[in-house]
Amino acid sequence: MKENTLSRRFALALGVGALAASWGRAGWSIDAQLGDALRGGGLVLVMRHAKSLREAPAPGVAQPENVTFERQLDAEGRAGATAMGQAIKAMGLKISDVLTSPTYRGRETAQLLAVGQPKSMRELGDGGRGMDTVSNGERVEALRRLVQTRPPAGSSVIVITHLPNIRGALGESFGDLAEGEAHVLRPDGSGSTTPIGRIKIDEWPGLAQP
Repeated sequence: MKENTLSRRFALALGVGALAASWGRAGWSIDAQLGDALRGGGLVLVMRHAKSLREAPAPGVAQPENVTFERQLDAEGRAGATAMGQAIKAMGLKISDVLTSPTYRGRETAQLLAVGQPKSMRELGDGGRGMDTVSNGERVEALRRLVQTRPPAGSSVIVITHLPNIRGALGESFGDLAEGEAHVLRPDGSGSTTPIGRIKIDEWPGLAQP
């Protein structure tokens, strides 16, 4: 009950009010205005990690750096994250921070973007092995704080996390992201955040087209 109340309050803080309850994918669009907003900065991109294997890989399949054999990106996920990073560079977007889940699939996504030095935050994790010291409530509140914090002028922040955290922090209407998809949000610096759009990972190259 408490969590549901917090989600409703946060939906109001986002500036979408009652509309949030019925605003699905059809409420967003990929267009020139979204590209212009991205170039202008001042945004927080809350991203679900890129497409990953459903199960932990066998030792012979694991990436060399995946020494704990966590779930990792599949070939499609690696290609998508790389292409997204290339598009961000082609658009000339200034990224002040890349904040990521400490899970291997989160860190792998951040590394393949290659748009800044990733910073791992345990509060962005999934509550799995080695991350059980952070409660669900702490993860939700941490993500809420991040999306309400205005980035430095002209720059944006990328936050890579997991679907349960996104759903808990932003509400059910924001919790249907595909792997690699991102919500684009604009915080005003005083606790209110406006949704700008959402971008699937394979839509980034199109945004970078002149």
